Amino acid sequence: MKYYLIAGEASGDLHASRLMAALKEKDADAQFRFIGGDLMQAQGGTLVRHYKDMAYMGLIPVLLHLRTILKNMSLCKKDVAAWKPDVLVLIDYPGFNLDIAKYIHSRGICPVYYYISPKIWAWKEYRIKNIKRDVDEMLCILPFEVDFYKRHDYPVCYVGNPTLDEVDKFEKEQAGGSDTFATQNGLSGKPVIALLAGSRKQEIKNNLGRMIQAASAFPDYEMVVAGAPGIENSFYDEVMKGNQAKVVTGQTYQLLQHAVAALVTSGTATLETALFRVPQVVCYRTLFPRTVAFLRKCLLHVKYISLVNLVADKEVVKELVAHQMTAEATRAELQKILCDKDYRQAMLDGYEEVARRLGTPGAPQKAAEIIIGKLTTGTGK
Repeated sequence: MKYYLIAGEASGDLHASRLMAALKEKDADAQFRFIGGDLMQAQGGTLVRHYKDMAYMGLIPVLLHLRTILKNMSLCKKDVAAWKPDVLVLIDYPGFNLDIAKYIHSRGICPVYYYISPKIWAWKEYRIKNIKRDVDEMLCILPFEVDFYKRHDYPVCYVGNPTLDEVDKFEKEQAGGSDTFATQNGLSGKPVIALLAGSRKQEIKNNLGRMIQAASAFPDYEMVVAGAPGIENSFYDEVMKGNQAKVVTGQTYQLLQHAVAALVTSGTATLETALFRVPQVVCYRTLFPRTVAFLRKCLLHVKYISLVNLVADKEVVKELVAHQMTAEATRAELQKILCDKDYRQAMLDGYEEVARRLGTPGAPQKAAEIIIGKLTTGTGK
């Protein structure tokens, strides 16, 4: 069968590549054409556009590159229509992908499947109308998304969470191997506090300085920063302003494997930290924090911002968001997870509940099985 996939950022490239590998295992004749990245290209097929030529974040960059974005949308629509795939598989990236879904569905070119739901449960809930109209099958990776879509009378499938697969793959590869992380990175041998300050420069600017101020209060521990791909060390040096914190790039899982505590910005990193059973404080400072705190109350439809708490449906980890994220508040919470055994154990118990709710690894395989099964039986359109 012919599969057209669209992923608009690095995480989507990773998850789409895993899905492509699973599809090839079940369909020896699988053909791929896609918008994505290097990981997808390594699976074979034709790369139409690289996501790096399409990823514009924030209002100003989007407005400045609007002509390019519209040109890419037009190219994508025409390319899908010309290739006539058996299915179009969309991976997150809602601003672009929902527009493509509308075009393809309205013309009956092929069924439209979505792997990794847009976060419309957090905000922009009105998009449910477009999804119900234009998406034939939604494959969710967060268990609470099933209940959300059921409330809107839209049946979806939960396939598991691909982060489970990534952590499981890493742990299996590490099993029985020599542990060289500390020596290779010149660490002191002290217990490690991991600082995961985000993947974008503005996030790092907003959060890393306060994280370091908080962690510096514990001289018996060593601060280690998870360097984000594509962010040069000189940028971290500028933000850290002479503070002696190690930066390790491309080794986030190794860092979490060695950490006794972590300060983490919101996102998938909070879930990864939980799966490595590292007690954490969720820290997310923004520009204009009080304004953001006000808008959060008005716009967000969820009680929490971290995936850990959202999956557990209760506060497992402390969230310090916007104006709440100060060095003093972060230091106090870090003190509790380092020194209060009962508090620390309660968080670890909460992690076990999160892992139970997520289920077992195998999300790409389950998604591939559903896609092929429904297309083969003709029930997927």
